[in-house]
Amino acid sequence: MSSEEPIYVTQPFLPPLEEFIPYLEKIWSSRVLTNNGPFHRELEQAQCRYLGIEHISLFSNGTMALVTALQALRITGEVITTPYSFVATSHALLWNGIKPVFVDIEPNSFNLDPSLIEAAITPQTTAILPVHCYGRPCNTDAIQRIADNYNLKVIYDASHAFGVSDDGGSILRHGDLSVLSFHATKVFNTFEGGAIVCSDARTKSRIDHLKNFGYVDELTVVAPGINGKMSEFNAALGLLQLKYIDRVLAERQRIDRAYRVQLDDIPGIRFFPVPEVRIGNHAYFPILVGPEYPLSRDELNDRLKQHNIHARRYFYPLISEFPMYRGLPSACQENLPKASEIASRVLCLPIYPALDEQEQDRISRLIRSFMQKVSFGPSQYP
Repeated sequence: MSSEEPIYVTQPFLPPLEEFIPYLEKIWSSRVLTNNGPFHRELEQAQCRYLGIEHISLFSNGTMALVTALQALRITGEVITTPYSFVATSHALLWNGIKPVFVDIEPNSFNLDPSLIEAAITPQTTAILPVHCYGRPCNTDAIQRIADNYNLKVIYDASHAFGVSDDGGSILRHGDLSVLSFHATKVFNTFEGGAIVCSDARTKSRIDHLKNFGYVDELTVVAPGINGKMSEFNAALGLLQLKYIDRVLAERQRIDRAYRVQLDDIPGIRFFPVPEVRIGNHAYFPILVGPEYPLSRDELNDRLKQHNIHARRYFYPLISEFPMYRGLPSACQENLPKASEIASRVLCLPIYPALDEQEQDRISRLIRSFMQKVSFGPSQYP
């Protein structure tokens, strides 16, 4: 094992602690800890301004937001979704008694392939749940055309997509709802947190009721809601994080650009082209390890770990391969050839604002050195 300090695939950005203390003092003074407190309301307004959206409802976490989004639109039956995501995407469907129907992904974007959606629609289909994977926008126009033709709802899992914009504005404006995650691993974090973005006040009111037990006042409950509210502590941190988010995005862009230069000419190492968006967030840096590289993806991952570099195989295995899903007709590998291939080859390299140039150079040099030394036999590995 290497004596170097460990480098993980991500590290949460945290603002200076001394800048958070005044927020805590206000919470201690007011004794308002939750239930739509002043920081909660302020963060909703601040995020609408920053993201360029009309309405947002904050949640305790992204999974709870996904579960509630499905409830808010009264989704039932079957929902078409991607197998290439974190399990929370499909778990939210199961928690609502909804059957996931998996459709393969595009090999260049890793997003749900719109050309395959129509063939998966049945009389029980009520919605489409795509993911803006790695913060790269789905083909929203094609997905919306299909939804309109078949009278389906569209809920975007936008957990990776905070701050991403195309020429028309925030990608969170697409679909009926978009769901964000503010987990510690995300570009923008509130320790734990999430949100639902919607386009009208009436829908926001329903969402706000659902996340607070369906409670309107001490005598009125209008829906079988749940407790999904964000606390004042998380909201306060979010307000402070917003002051630094542009710096965070700039640092991620710097690292992304450096990887592209350092890894560009290595046979068998492929990465995404620069995203065609007005503003990207560089949430992840996935590479695909091909047969031209002398190590398999898993062997490369193991070699990096020996040097205390902890990349991650996001997303492997596919959601469709887990026990609660593999019995579904749409979960068979033959139905998902592109997702299966990409899941077997993908490796996300470390990317976070505190990753300095020397650490990143070491990662890239190691990937190159494995290629150069493997021809001399296993004993020649660094």
